[in-house]
Amino acid sequence: MSSRFHGLSAFPLTPADENGRVDVEALSRLIERLDAAGVDSIGLLGSTGSYAYLSREERLRAVQAAVECLSGRRTLMVGAGALRTDQSLALAQDAEKAGANALLLAPVSYTPLTQEEAYHHFAAVAGSTALPLCAYNNPSTTHFTFGEELLVKLAYIPTILSVKMPLPADLHIKAELERLRSRLRDDFAIGYSGDWGCADAVLQGADSWYSVIGGLLPAPTQRLYTAAKAGDKAEVQRLQAFFDPLWTLYKSLGSYRVTYAAANLLSLTHHQPPLPIMPLGVSDTQRVEEALAKLAELDALPAATP
Repeated sequence: MSSRFHGLSAFPLTPADENGRVDVEALSRLIERLDAAGVDSIGLLGSTGSYAYLSREERLRAVQAAVECLSGRRTLMVGAGALRTDQSLALAQDAEKAGANALLLAPVSYTPLTQEEAYHHFAAVAGSTALPLCAYNNPSTTHFTFGEELLVKLAYIPTILSVKMPLPADLHIKAELERLRSRLRDDFAIGYSGDWGCADAVLQGADSWYSVIGGLLPAPTQRLYTAAKAGDKAEVQRLQAFFDPLWTLYKSLGSYRVTYAAANLLSLTHHQPPLPIMPLGVSDTQRVEEALAKLAELDALPAATP
């Protein structure tokens, strides 16, 4: 079952109106693009998918729409993060009943969690369904960082099979992978988010790339992932040059806002992020348009010769 957490996992937006009602038609169009591009899995209701801003009812509607759209062709991993453990239990069970294949769980908190509190939260959610689970280590939004001892403890829970890691500050990913793998189960998958460094993470041996841009532009992202998976450093470097303007915007403005702007520029949705998150202004939107134009040049770029 850990194979569900390998490869390119694409995280789409969850288009919704100003009242938080999910636009299932727009969501289905986004998911159809991911399916057609052949991504390995779809991460529904991750941070890019606005899970923290949606009600339980709307999150269920999103899962049901995705399940119907995919008809079992791709692994569907669904976020179950919430402030309260009982809420996460309910969300996990909703996702399982609706037909999801895996869960993604972040330690959401207002009062900062201790390592022990996070462990019991994860253990409770993992024990509430039969679905395999990926632990979501996203300190930039949750303000909680998984200690290494916590990861080791979580790996003893049979259905927790993966962790979604942030890029290490020093970008010494290979060293981190070697250290973690020496302590975790052999079948425990380690993947990364932070799109600008994930091709390098795959080159250095990461099992998966959890991708924001893959949820919007799956074809060029799949091309970059394939080169990294093949160990083709020269091709990765060549392709990265087309992504670099977008990576700069992700790092300076936040991938959430930039992806919404990009989706609107591409007419994939006309919804805006939920308030109080504001859409980008005119000048920044122009920068996003320029970054998309650079990325579109990849369409005319021939594939590297094997």
